[in-house]
Amino acid sequence: AACGLPFEFDQGEEAVCGACAAASPAYDRARSVMVYDAGSRDLILRFKHADRGDAAPTFGQWMVRTGRELLADADRIVPVPLHRARLFMRRYNQSALLSNAIAKLSGIAAAPELLERVRNTPSQGGRSRAARFTNVSGAFRVRAQSVAMAQGRRIILVDDVMTTGATIEACTKALSKAGASHVDVLTLARVVRASDGAI
Repeated sequence: AACGLPFEFDQGEEAVCGACAAASPAYDRARSVMVYDAGSRDLILRFKHADRGDAAPTFGQWMVRTGRELLADADRIVPVPLHRARLFMRRYNQSALLSNAIAKLSGIAAAPELLERVRNTPSQGGRSRAARFTNVSGAFRVRAQSVAMAQGRRIILVDDVMTTGATIEACTKALSKAGASHVDVLTLARVVRASDGAI
């Protein structure tokens, strides 16, 4: 019901995983289209690093279907931003492409300008869970000229992959600090480890 972790057996609609029971995430709910594994990895990495932006409309359809419950009462769709230096190197923000596709299909306004990444943090790859949270702490903020767009709004935060949730948590805290009333998360995929107690 909180982080969207897929359980091996049906635990009921309000069931939460052990991690969320121990410490509720900053966001309200998270949903993902698929598990990030050997079957989905190449698909996602091509989209993220190999100029396969043409996949965004299809992925957007999948995300709208998966996130219909979250989208039902959302006001804004906000992508996780890249730092301008990373954006210059990659030439596009895959999360923004997904947000635009979701906005077009759902009719909910995308707000790619709302959040900004103020620190060009090193890659999260290869870092421990604790190190990932430390790496992105304070790395995001709501742009001063966009605070009114967040205040009292129900926001869908969009990213390609949720790994530990560190980036999502940092973005959610920035949105909540700016006055967002709810933050739900919609990702294309999420990492699931055996230690999570899931599938």
